[in-house]
Amino acid sequence: MTFGFAPSSAASLSTSATSATRVLELAEWAAAGIPLLRNPREVVSGLHARHQPKPATAVVAVLDQDERLRASASFTRRPSPADGWMSRNVLLAQLRRVIPHDLRRRTPVRTAVLLYCREGEGHWTEEDGAWMWGLRDACTLHGLRCGAYITLTRDGWQVLGEGRGGRRPSADSPPEPFATSEASPLLPRTGGAASEILHRAAAR
Repeated sequence: MTFGFAPSSAASLSTSATSATRVLELAEWAAAGIPLLRNPREVVSGLHARHQPKPATAVVAVLDQDERLRASASFTRRPSPADGWMSRNVLLAQLRRVIPHDLRRRTPVRTAVLLYCREGEGHWTEEDGAWMWGLRDACTLHGLRCGAYITLTRDGWQVLGEGRGGRRPSADSPPEPFATSEASPLLPRTGGAASEILHRAAAR
């Protein structure tokens, strides 16, 4: 049993106002200097083949300087209002599970990208804005560069803020074979149960 007080209308308005600042508009995202992917279709196809996401599934991936996949994790988003703070927390938790942070580096060398499979069309929504806010903040806290945000729908994929996209893969298409140039993800040097958990997460 949980005890507590119902929030007042003033508190609700305050919470709503705070949450509204945790969403990035598409113009803000496009102006943020997000590094362009050299081959976005290869990145999208690789993540789609590895994780086979369905609607409401997010895939966060870390790429090295040559855009080779170092680590990735997929998870299902629970139904909730669009809030970048919540998105940041879940992204940061996933990053911490699959790859060590780079906070000791003066300049980030690895880049995190986010692929979100959802219903609807590929254009920007408030939910996408919350993911953008969350990805940018999670990257700062994990010592990574903030990379592309990609939507995957039944119509195909779209790199928001860049205008690049394609029809395949889509939310309905079967996974394509792995690219032969894709490197195996590197795992943190840990031992025991933690290594086994990380191995399962990276193999998904």
